[in-house]
Amino acid sequence: MLKTSKKAKVIAKHQSHKKDTGSASVQVSLLTEEIKELSSHLKKHKKDNHSRHGLLKMVSKRKRLLNYLKDKDYKNYQKVIKDLKLKG
Repeated sequence: MLKTSKKAKVIAKHQSHKKDTGSASVQVSLLTEEIKELSSHLKKHKKDNHSRHGLLKMVSKRKRLLNYLKDKDYKNYQKVIKDLKLKG
């Protein structure tokens, strides 16, 4: 779980307008931050299979959102990929 302050910073960085909290780009950035935190948790707790399952679900959801963004708004997709340093 992300802290409220960190979540607000991530939303502010990727929102397209002042009240945008649920667009695909914002969701992808929030999922990326949660994936980073959960990955560091799993490095310490290697046998935590329940959290590993949750991580895999988050990764697949992020992938689906990125595919949606790629189809609907390619410029925004490229911007999100560059900002979050995804895909090489």
